[in-house]
Amino acid sequence: MSFKKFVFRLLSLYTFILFGFARGQAQTSQWFHLDSKADSVWGISTDRTYRELLSHRKPTPVVVAVIDGGIDSTHEDLKRILWTNPKEIPGNGIDDDKNGYVDDVHGWNFIGGKDGRNVQYETAEVTRQYARLRPLYEGKERSSLKPAQQKEFDQFVKYKTEMEKKRAEYKEQYDSYSTFSTQLVTIIDGLKKALGVSKLDTATLRNPATDNDFVKKAAAALYEMTSAQGFGQAEDIQAELTRGLEDLKGKAEYAYNPDFDSRSIVGDKPDDLTETAYGNPDITGPDALHGTHVAGIIGADRTNNLGVQGVADQVQIMAVRAVPDGDERDKDVANAIRYAVNNGAQIINMSFGKDVSPQRKAVDDAMRYALSKGVLLIHAAGNDNKLLDTTASFPSDRFMDGSAIPNLITVGAITSKNNESLVAPFSNYGRKTVDVFAPGMAIYSTTPRNGYDNLSGTSMAAPVVSGIAAVLKSYFPKLTYSDLKRIIEKSAVVQNRQVLRPESTDLVNFTDLSKTGAIVNLYEAVKLAEAEEAAAAAKKG
Repeated sequence: MSFKKFVFRLLSLYTFILFGFARGQAQTSQWFHLDSKADSVWGISTDRTYRELLSHRKPTPVVVAVIDGGIDSTHEDLKRILWTNPKEIPGNGIDDDKNGYVDDVHGWNFIGGKDGRNVQYETAEVTRQYARLRPLYEGKERSSLKPAQQKEFDQFVKYKTEMEKKRAEYKEQYDSYSTFSTQLVTIIDGLKKALGVSKLDTATLRNPATDNDFVKKAAAALYEMTSAQGFGQAEDIQAELTRGLEDLKGKAEYAYNPDFDSRSIVGDKPDDLTETAYGNPDITGPDALHGTHVAGIIGADRTNNLGVQGVADQVQIMAVRAVPDGDERDKDVANAIRYAVNNGAQIINMSFGKDVSPQRKAVDDAMRYALSKGVLLIHAAGNDNKLLDTTASFPSDRFMDGSAIPNLITVGAITSKNNESLVAPFSNYGRKTVDVFAPGMAIYSTTPRNGYDNLSGTSMAAPVVSGIAAVLKSYFPKLTYSDLKRIIEKSAVVQNRQVLRPESTDLVNFTDLSKTGAIVNLYEAVKLAEAEEAAAAAKKG
C-alpha cells in the first residue's frame, strides 16, 4: 500500500478515537516461510523443503548481489554470510585485485565519494531532466524557437509541470501527516493509560480489559488497522508513519528540488558513461534499512539461532550500493550490475525502479553483459498499483529493441491473506510484464543495528524469489540461469480464483495479473529440479 493510502485508512480510525478522548509483543512470525498447504497462507514452504527434500544433499555456496541502498555489515544475522573478496586485503588502501576498486572487501558503493562521504538523498529523474534543460528554455516562448528545438521545449514544459506538481503534493502530505502522527501518539498513549498497559499488542486490543464501551470500540478499531497491516502492536503503526514521513520529507526537500545536487559528493562526471572507477568501499551508507532488510530475506543466518532466517542457507551476499533515497541513476545501476557480474555474482537482486530512464541503453548493455555471463536478474515490479503492460517502468522487462530479457524475473507481491485480498494492494501487475508473485506484505527481516522489523513492498517479494533461486543453484549447481527461471516459473502454484485488483474494488482472476498467474514455492521448485535431474540421469544412463 502506498504511504498516502495507508494514512488515509488511519484517518478514519483517528477521527473516531480522537473525538472520544476529547470529551505485548511485536509480530515476529516469518509467515513467508510457512507451508502453503499446511498453514493456510501462501508461504513458500521453506522449512518443509529443507526437512523433506534437501537434508540428504550437500550445498555449494552461491553469490547473490544485492544492488540497493546499503547493508549493515555488522548485523548479527548477516555478518557471517557476507561475500568477501578473497583477493582484497582490508583497509590497506590498495587495489589488491586490480579490479579498479580499492578495498572492496564486501562489495562497492557507487554513490559515495573518495573522501568517504555518501549520498543519502537524490533528485528524481524528472527533476534532473528539468534541471538539464532549464538553462536552455526557462523563460522562453515556444513560438520563438526553431522547429528542431520545439520538441525538446515541450519535454522541458512537461518535466517542469510534473516536478512542481509532485513537490507541492509531497510537501502538503508531509505537513498534513506530521500533524496526524503527533495526534496518533496521543491516541495510543490515551489507550495505554485507559487499559493500564505499556504496549498495545494485538492480544490486548482484541480483548481489552475494560468495561468502558468507548475504550472497547477504540481498541477494536485500532486492532482492525493493526492486524490488517500485519503488525503485532499499535506502536508498529507509529513506526511506519515515522518512516513514511521521512520518505515524504526527502521527496519534498530533495527529490523534486532542482537546485539540490548531491552528485558533487561522488565527484564523478554523471553523464560520462565510460567512467567506472568512482565511489568508495562503504557498503552501509547513511541509511541501510532497505538493503539490510532485503539481504535478510535472501539469506539471514539460518544456523545462529538469532533473529530471523533467510530463504537460502549457503548464500554469500555481495553488497553493491547504488540506490539512494530518490531515483537511482542509470550510470550507477549499469556499473553496479557489471561490478556484481565481474566479481562472481550468480544472481542479482534489484529491488528498485523508476518511471524515466534517460540512459537506458547503458542499463540494457549491462543486463546483456549479465546475460552473456549467465547471471540471473530478479527485479521488483514496483509499488504503484499500476498495470505495467501499459505504463513505463525501469528497468524494463524488455530491451530497447523490444526483445524480452531472458535472464530477468519480475516479481509482484502478495499478502498473507488467503482470500480476495491475496494481492498486495500496492503491487504493480501485468499479464505481459510481471512473471510471478511472491510474499511481500509484512515481511519480518533484518534491519540496521541488530534490529528486526516488518516491511512491505515488491522490494520484499523480489528477494524471496532471489532466495529460491539461490537454493536451487546451491543444491543443483549445474542449473543455468535459464533453468533457474524456468523451474521457478513452472513450479509456481497457479491461482485460478477471483482477487481484488490492487487498490481497487474490482474482482479479477489472479491469472490475469501476471504471465504465470502463480505464486512461487520453494518446495515445488526443488521437487521439479529433482525430477528433471532424475530424468536426465535416466536418459544418460
